[in-house]
Amino acid sequence: MTDRIVVDPTIHLGKPCVVGTRITIQIVLELLDENLSFAQIIHDYYPNLSVEDIRACIQYAIALVAAEDIHLRPISA
Repeated sequence: MTDRIVVDPTIHLGKPCVVGTRITIQIVLELLDENLSFAQIIHDYYPNLSVEDIRACIQYAIALVAAEDIHLRPISA
């Protein structure tokens, strides 16, 4: 996964992108959220992406959530 995703401060202010493109992980996830298939994303939007690139975007998002610290406050009565 990490070889397909890059964080470069000179590209989209450091938002994570697919290597060799200016396509952010965020836009790929937003297209998936619109119920577009991998094939539709590649064919209709980003023909230079591969299925593996899209999977890497999902894996990156999962890794971020997994590493996130959750700070819960007690519920007051």
